[in-house]
Amino acid sequence: MSALLASLVEIAVVLFALSSMLSVGVGHDWRHLIGPLRNTRAVIGALLANFVLVPLLMIGILQFVPLDRPLSSALFLVATAAGAPFLIKLTEVAQSNVALSATLLVLLLPVTILYMPIIVPLVLPQARMSALAIARPLVLTMLLPLALGLLVRAIARNCALRVQPLLGKLSSTALGVLTAATILANGPGILSILFSRAIVAALALIGGAFLIGQALGGRDLERREVLGLGTAQRNIAAATVVAAEAIGDPTTVSMVVVSSLLGLAVLFPIAALMRKRRIKEAGSQ
Repeated sequence: MSALLASLVEIAVVLFALSSMLSVGVGHDWRHLIGPLRNTRAVIGALLANFVLVPLLMIGILQFVPLDRPLSSALFLVATAAGAPFLIKLTEVAQSNVALSATLLVLLLPVTILYMPIIVPLVLPQARMSALAIARPLVLTMLLPLALGLLVRAIARNCALRVQPLLGKLSSTALGVLTAATILANGPGILSILFSRAIVAALALIGGAFLIGQALGGRDLERREVLGLGTAQRNIAAATVVAAEAIGDPTTVSMVVVSSLLGLAVLFPIAALMRKRRIKEAGSQ
């Protein structure tokens, strides 16, 4: 039974990553995604927030909230993985700039694929794979599906529009299966995480990352909202792939999934508050 659940987790991880990135690709025109990347200051701010300040934040948190290696490794993977497909959903809930969130995703994802294979073996020597081996599953399950989705959108827009809702449902289903299978396979471990100080560390990471993104978003409200949500919502698909492939510790995988659920539980209400504020401001004008 445990072997079956482990296989189900591996399949769900891949399916979630593939369907999420395909959905983003077919849902957006590549020309609209590239436009905001001409803003050099905004690009530098996003990269600084996600690949320098958030990992440093996690290292600082671990100084105050020391954790066992499997848990600290999971949170470090989460901190180094940026470009989450869920950012699109969060931005929709906030009724903010969805196109800008897709642009941020396109910026952060390739950098994550280059960044994690370099930083993970340096900081986590227990990762038993080369940089190339870490990069390969991220390229195959995330970058290539994104590129394929953009290509389909460019040459067959009507087909892309019909397929996107199905891909979105498949992504949500795969995440549900992944969560359920992980809980069933690692129930006691997850319960121990839920009642440990690891939750405090994860909450500090999410909250701190959101504030970092807001601070570096500049004066534009929508940019602050998108960068705040995009910096706080880490790329759990990438972190899970690396946790499963490079580290292989069930506790590490469980902690990554717990961090994902915790992030959604915190960020969706924040996005809803953003929407409520936007509606209130529109009504007062």
